[in-house]
Amino acid sequence: MFKLWIKEIKNNHLVKDITITDDRNETRTHKVLSSLEKACEKFDLSVPIWLDKNISEFKSVSKTRFSKDSFIESIDFDYLEIMIIEED
Repeated sequence: MFKLWIKEIKNNHLVKDITITDDRNETRTHKVLSSLEKACEKFDLSVPIWLDKNISEFKSVSKTRFSKDSFIESIDFDYLEIMIIEED
């Protein structure tokens, strides 16, 4: 079982969140990217761009934050955080 928790944070408060579960027999990377796309679709957001800091942070702690620099369009929150909460 793979679960990714995606949260929108504004002024240190949780604005929206969703947990995406993926049971497919895919790589971790495919599951993360697919789950992130699904969450962004639900939140009506463009999918953020993975900057070098996001990649290295996610590799080391399975968690990262996407700030306004990662989005093409303007956002009305401070950051989007993703975190793996379960992985088999």
